Amino acid sequence: MTALAALSRTFAIGDIHGAYKALVQCLQNASFDPKNDELICLGDVCDGWPEVNRCFDELLKLDHLTYVLGNHDYWAIRWAETGIAEPAWLGQGGANTIKAYPSGMPSSHLKLLQNSKLYHIDKNRLYVHAGILTTQPLHQQTEEIFLWDRSLARMTLENLQNGLDVKLTDFDEVYIGHTPVHQYQFFQPIQSGGVWMMDTGAGWTGVLSMINVETKEVFASDPPVEMYPKGSGRP
Repeated sequence: MTALAALSRTFAIGDIHGAYKALVQCLQNASFDPKNDELICLGDVCDGWPEVNRCFDELLKLDHLTYVLGNHDYWAIRWAETGIAEPAWLGQGGANTIKAYPSGMPSSHLKLLQNSKLYHIDKNRLYVHAGILTTQPLHQQTEEIFLWDRSLARMTLENLQNGLDVKLTDFDEVYIGHTPVHQYQFFQPIQSGGVWMMDTGAGWTGVLSMINVETKEVFASDPPVEMYPKGSGRP
C-alpha cells in the first residue's frame, strides 16, 4: 500500500437533487481527492434543481464512486429507458430532470444508474437510500423497502427526540438519505442509535451535506435555494 493510498478517505453524501453547485462546494470544502478518496452517494441525484446532468458528469470524474439507488433515480431510469414520465414524478422534480436532458439521458449517466446498488456494506457500515426493516434479514427485504420505507428514519427521530441512543440495527453504523431532516428543524446530519440521517434538505430549502465516515467531520454547502434563480427548483 502506498502512502497516498493509506491516506485515502471515505465520505457519504446525502440527496443531491440536481444541485450541482452544492455538490462542487461540498467536494471543495472537503478537499476531496478524486483519484484516491471514495464517495458513497446515497441516491437521489435526480430531480429538483436544474443541473442533474452536470451532477452526473462530476460524479463520473471520481475514481472511487459507490452509487446507491434512490427512489427519484428509479423514476428517472424508467423515463430514460421507456420515455414514460410518471405524473407524480414530474411534480416532484422530474420535470427538471427531463429539461436537463433535451436529447435524452446519455448512456454513461444511464449506465451509472442501472449499475447502482440497492445497498452497500463496508466495515459493518450499511449505506442505503431510504432505510431497512429492523425485523427482517436484508436478503428478505424488497427494493421498495430500500427505496421508500421511512420506518428506520422514524425510529431514529423518536430515539433522538426522546433523549435516547438505543442501538437500532446490528450494523455498527447505517447511513440513510430520503427523509430530509430540515423539516424537523435539524440543519445538519443527525445520528441516533447508530443511524445517520444524511438528507439535510438540499432538494428543498436546506443544504447538501457530506460526511467523513471515519472522523465524522461534516462538509456542507450553502443552501441551493440561494444558488439558483427563484422558481428553478422543484415545486
